[in-house]
Amino acid sequence: MARLVVLPFTKSIEIAYKSLQARFFRSLVTTLTLVLAVSFLTFSQVNINIADSLLASGDPDMCHMLMRCGYDIMPGDTSLAASPKQRWIVILSLLVCVVGIINAQLMSVTERFREIGTMKCLGALDRFIVRLFVMEATIQGLAGAVSGAIFGGVVAIISALFRFGPESLGNLPWPEIATSLATATLTGIALSLAGVLYPAVIAARMQPVEAMRVEQ
Repeated sequence: MARLVVLPFTKSIEIAYKSLQARFFRSLVTTLTLVLAVSFLTFSQVNINIADSLLASGDPDMCHMLMRCGYDIMPGDTSLAASPKQRWIVILSLLVCVVGIINAQLMSVTERFREIGTMKCLGALDRFIVRLFVMEATIQGLAGAVSGAIFGGVVAIISALFRFGPESLGNLPWPEIATSLATATLTGIALSLAGVLYPAVIAARMQPVEAMRVEQ
């Protein structure tokens, strides 16, 4: 009975990383799509965190300033929430991001017919092909999500400085901001993984003979 050769996990990561390097510009465009979506999500959440902190300070001037900036504050309110319009814009941006990732990964599968066929001819199992695509998406998702979360958070703080004045910096809710950054980062990674699942299954189900027969 033939022995099955299994690649170490670190080797799989190395293959995924080199694959991204070989398709640097396509990977960069996909990552930038994720950066923009996560940035917008982080910007919205951190803005709400800062507004909540200013409202909780009980300063009447801050409350008036929040109202002038468009926040609806009712008597007795202790926290603010994003408007329905803002929530829909965030959701749509995340959906567009997922569609863009799926499209980019499907094109990647088409470009890699021979590569995938060669790996399957050498004994690669379907789950190894799926693992390879998932690792690539994880690397892209981690890079894009972390960059987007940091960028969105910094822009939100700078925006609060200009809108509410230097006094707002003394009321920054760092624990809540850190939570928003972490949530946005995890959301970005989840979006990247969700966008790669279908292309990964398509690649794993590819027949080696058909893949090797494709002309490029």
